[in-house]
Amino acid sequence: MVCDGIPVEIELLDVCESTNSALLDAPAAPPATLQVLACERQLAGRGRRGRSWLSWGKGSLTFSVRWQFPVGAASPSGLSLAAGVAVARACEAVGARDVMLKWPNDVLSGGNKLGGILIELATSASGATVAVIGIGLNLRRADATALDVPVAALEETMVVLPARSRLLGELAGQLARMLSVFSREGFAAFRDEWQARNAHAGLPVQVTGDLGWSRSGVCLGADDDGALLLGSELGRERVLSGDVSLRSA
Repeated sequence: MVCDGIPVEIELLDVCESTNSALLDAPAAPPATLQVLACERQLAGRGRRGRSWLSWGKGSLTFSVRWQFPVGAASPSGLSLAAGVAVARACEAVGARDVMLKWPNDVLSGGNKLGGILIELATSASGATVAVIGIGLNLRRADATALDVPVAALEETMVVLPARSRLLGELAGQLARMLSVFSREGFAAFRDEWQARNAHAGLPVQVTGDLGWSRSGVCLGADDDGALLLGSELGRERVLSGDVSLRSA
C-alpha cells in the first residue's frame, strides 16, 4: 500500500503480547516507510501510566505503527496530539461525527473515551528517533459492557460502521500523512486542528501528576510543542506532556 508516495506495510496477527512491543523489536523498514501491526487480541497490551490496554475481538480495533524520523530531526514533542488529529481525521473520513480530543492522548465522543494513544520512543543504530504509536478504538458498545468505566463506541457516532479493514486502511493513510508532515514541521502544523477538537476548550480543569502535584485552571489549549496551556491565578502556565492526568474540575 502506498499513501501519497509513502510506502505502508501492514501485518495482521490473531494474537500477540503487545503490538507496541512487537514493533519496537521488529527489524526496521526502509526510511520513510510506515510499518503497521494490527492484532485481534493482545495478551499484554498497555496504555499510559502503566494501565492495561483492553481489547475485545471484533468490537475493537487495536494496532500500532512504527516510523523512523530523519537523523537530526527535532524531538517529537506533541506527537501524541498530532496522532489524535490523524485518528479524528480517519474517523470523520468514514462517517463519524463529533470526534473530540483530550490532552494528551485520548479520543472522545460525547465526553466518553472512544480511543487511546500510546507513544513509545527508541533510538535506531544510526541515532535516529524511532516512534511506535499504539492506538485502540472502541467500535461496538455491546462488546464493552464488561468494562467498569464509561466508554463511547464508534458505531454511536455514525450511520453505518465500516468494515475494520477499511477503517484500518484509512487510519494508516492518515497516520502516514501526519508523520510525513510532522517530520518536517512538528506539532505546530497540527495545532489549529487539535485546538478545534479540544474537548476541554475554555473549561475549568484539574491536572495531576504521579508525584502528587496538582494544578487547576482553565484549559487554553496546547502550545506549538504540545504542552498544555493552563490559565490560572498565576497567569498562563505550561504543563509538559508526561505522567499527568487531566479531567474536568
